[in-house]
Amino acid sequence: MQDNYMKLEIPSKSQNEAFARVVVASFASQLDPTIEELADVKTAVSEAVTNAIIHGYENKMGIITIECRIIKNKLEIIVEDKGKGIEDIEKAMEPFYTSRPEMERSGMGFTVMETFMDELKVQSEVGKGTIVKMVKVFKSISPEG
Repeated sequence: MQDNYMKLEIPSKSQNEAFARVVVASFASQLDPTIEELADVKTAVSEAVTNAIIHGYENKMGIITIECRIIKNKLEIIVEDKGKGIEDIEKAMEPFYTSRPEMERSGMGFTVMETFMDELKVQSEVGKGTIVKMVKVFKSISPEG
């Protein structure tokens, strides 16, 4: 299979979360995913985009960039915002931790991403933004391509 990539820029509006999820799922469909694999990707993308909207931009307008790359049987997804950044990534990645308790957030976003993806890396700089990199390995395709 030929390696492929795509890039999407969307405003940080909550209605774009579903759009981003569908776009990434459509792109991932080239890997002939199982329904479960596709659901995993959609869920992880939803969490990453929602985090950027709610925490990164705090519901102010900004741009969320989503890049996807297919390399053999892997889908790499990068969700980036230029928002306020994360002060303590380790703390933010703890289950049930939320910086916005008044919004009744579950604090499970990163835990969900870790559960549904094979790799999760988070880079952030306060005042500059956050980059969430996720990788999903598709079992339905052999790594040789």
